[in-house]
Amino acid sequence: MPRPTLRPAGRRTVLAPLVAAAVLATGTGAWLFLGGDERRLAPAVTEASPTLSAARSLDLPWPVEGQASVTVDGVGSLGTRGVQDPVPIASLTKVMTAYVILKEHPVRAGSGGADVLADQRAADESYSSVESTVPVDEGRTYSQRRLLEYMMVGSANNVARLLARWDAGDEQAFVAKMNRAADDLGMGRTTYTGVSGMEASTKSTATDQLRLARAVMKDPVFREVVATEEVEGGSGARVVNTNKLLGRDGVVGLKTGSSTPAGGNLVWAVRQQVAGSSRLVLGVVLGQRAGSNPVAGGAAAHEASHALITAVRKALPDVIGRG
Repeated sequence: MPRPTLRPAGRRTVLAPLVAAAVLATGTGAWLFLGGDERRLAPAVTEASPTLSAARSLDLPWPVEGQASVTVDGVGSLGTRGVQDPVPIASLTKVMTAYVILKEHPVRAGSGGADVLADQRAADESYSSVESTVPVDEGRTYSQRRLLEYMMVGSANNVARLLARWDAGDEQAFVAKMNRAADDLGMGRTTYTGVSGMEASTKSTATDQLRLARAVMKDPVFREVVATEEVEGGSGARVVNTNKLLGRDGVVGLKTGSSTPAGGNLVWAVRQQVAGSSRLVLGVVLGQRAGSNPVAGGAAAHEASHALITAVRKALPDVIGRG
């Protein structure tokens, strides 16, 4: 996995909150509550709705290799492609790491959360030449939120392991928590063997990762973190988000992951305005150019995801309008 890009300090990126979505039952139907600036109720789509049937019939440009799955909150699944056999997911592992950390140690909006002391191991691993890291200083206290930013924005493996040790005492105890959380979410084809994604034995499917994405995006602090384009690192440097799609075409997250065994993987989140209401679109692309190299795989995952995002954004307003 390549190291995150560091560049000199410049403007500070304003954290862009992502729309919170939750389905509220109302009589015989349902409604999608839209948070943030979208203070309105949009009708959710039921299984019998012609809107869902039309959405599922969309001719999307699915990748020709690997796996992919896309869903729209309040509408439903737009489809899944590829055999859903467990495959290595590389740094997508960190989505579950963040999910467990935030469940165990919730962070209030506007707060940095708990203080975490960087240990010698995290500092020693800061300058690895074989994995993605963000430098931290031994004995320095970092806010929980800042470390989440290093992990999710910069894909820092050393920080993922630091957070696991801080929470559970050791990494394997934290891995056990990750697997219990996966079971609770119904991720029946997922196995975590580490907290960062370096282990090719950590495997999942596109549909399982979509379940996790829907769950973790309910957390407002997580939404803000994955929507951050860059964050301040040590010595005045900037840690730039590994998600090259962020900030365009409505993309507001979520996480990249690439390695030679895994190929290129990307979980993405898009906010789309449709008929005056905001819809959250989530997608997962796995196994692009697996067996090649992380750079080629990552580029292929971005390309495949961008094609899906473009097609969904073009077709979704018309589909919902017909419903």
